[in-house]
Amino acid sequence: MIKLFQYTLLILSLALATSHSHADREINDRAALADLNVGKAVFLIDIADAKKMNFYLEVIQGTFKGMQAQGVTPDFVMVYIGPSVQYLSTSPKEEVADRHGAVLMEIESNVEKLAALGIEQEICAVATEAFGIDNNTLLPDLNLVGDGFISLIGYQAQGYHLVPVY
Repeated sequence: MIKLFQYTLLILSLALATSHSHADREINDRAALADLNVGKAVFLIDIADAKKMNFYLEVIQGTFKGMQAQGVTPDFVMVYIGPSVQYLSTSPKEEVADRHGAVLMEIESNVEKLAALGIEQEICAVATEAFGIDNNTLLPDLNLVGDGFISLIGYQAQGYHLVPVY
């Protein structure tokens, strides 16, 4: 019993010592951002789940602000394809609105916040057609493009780095 207690105490002490040393470290992305002035990224947004999509829209805002805080100018483009497009309409299909109502409002708000940061947001016309979305009802901060894949190819050719989000 005493040995078990001593062993448990030793394990807890090691765990606390290890976690404490990590807590003291400065958290940053210095190694990845070394000598980088501008961070060019094209985010491919292909998410079928509305809550998950909203979560990532918030994460991308944090990524933008995190780069700024570390002295790198973010140059971000987002390209929405696939099922993501069904959450980006001012008049979503009834089944989508019934199932995801409150989250759709959050998504719309986050699209506006991303635009306010200066992030270009494109939505794929191939996807809007495939999912039966009327292009006249797209959220106002979105730029309709013919084909999201073409956008991705073009932005990567211009030096943007692909960040797939799905």
